[in-house]
Amino acid sequence: MTVHFIGAGPGAPDLITVRGQNLVARCPVCLFAGSLVPREIIALCPPGARVVDTAPLDLDAITGEFVAANDVGLDVARLHSGDLSVWSAMGEQIRRLESHGIPYTVTPGVPSFAAAAAVLGRELTLPGVAQTVVLTRTSGRASAMPAGESLAVYASTGATLAIHLSIHVLDEVTATLMPHYGADGAAAVVVRASWPEQLIIRGALSTIAAKVRAANVERTALILVGPALAAQDFADSALYDANYDRRFRPSAEDRRGGQ
Repeated sequence: MTVHFIGAGPGAPDLITVRGQNLVARCPVCLFAGSLVPREIIALCPPGARVVDTAPLDLDAITGEFVAANDVGLDVARLHSGDLSVWSAMGEQIRRLESHGIPYTVTPGVPSFAAAAAVLGRELTLPGVAQTVVLTRTSGRASAMPAGESLAVYASTGATLAIHLSIHVLDEVTATLMPHYGADGAAAVVVRASWPEQLIIRGALSTIAAKVRAANVERTALILVGPALAAQDFADSALYDANYDRRFRPSAEDRRGGQ
């Protein structure tokens, strides 16, 4: 018996990985985050599978499902939205599994920041503009920010920021970031990226909060900030430069020398 943690992706049912899809289709028990995992993915479960929405369950109840499945030798597909490496609460579940000696695997998924960048049609790292993406959040009831981790610190680097779980404090976020990126700094809010009800709001740090309020957005939204969101006058990367010598493609000068 094995518990398979599976990143279900950002929302669109066809953005789950093939591995994740295959695991869901063969596991006789499926635990899923009901508000964030689309029903089309749950429909992949085999006939007669035990399907449990974990939204109303606490950690003890979820652990009880794992233990019960282990007692009868049934594999479990444990579905979380996005990717499991950030803000998934997988770590505490794995700690419980290890204490019970229950084996597990982890299958990554498409993270929400990648889906948001895709629907915006933007690369978050551009030559000479930004080469770092910071995935962060603000303090909330579920988890406080450790000392030293703050938006102001990250903003001081000029990196592209992908700010999760913070749409409810957008005014505070923009006020913190404007001294670093400027009032005209590029910002975007993507609501439920890849879902049918997806919404994209673009603006500047000085205007984005008002636009979000006008759209009545309160949850399930990602805030993206940084010059890479709007930059047009940036250098081409060396990767495809004709004179850049690389292992799989000699430079134009080398090719001429070989003639």
